Amino acid sequence: MTAELAGVEATSDQILARVLSSLDDDKAEEIVTIDLKGRSSIADYMVICSGRSSRQVGAIAEKLVERLKEDFGRNCKIEGKDQGDWVLIDTQDVIVHVFRPEVREFYQLEKMWMPTGSTV
Repeated sequence: MTAELAGVEATSDQILARVLSSLDDDKAEEIVTIDLKGRSSIADYMVICSGRSSRQVGAIAEKLVERLKEDFGRNCKIEGKDQGDWVLIDTQDVIVHVFRPEVREFYQLEKMWMPTGSTV
């Protein structure tokens, strides 16, 4: 039974666990989770990962949105899927960035958001 059907709102930790499971199922690479609690009001977590091609990036994002809708009744905002270089999925509690490796290297979001002293 999904959290939505049980009448219980999913926690950010439950959403994060499902996000990570979905990314793993779809062979996303170099998955990084950044805890944003107390650091940003946009979400509790940010997840950054890579897909090997534009096609895989789009597929990873599409399946994630489908799974979150099915499991939690979440309607996620998704941007960039048609281009496939960088797709952003906003689940409300978890922000997910799916990149092609070259685009990820160019923007280096991990360096911007990782706590001081952390290494990627």
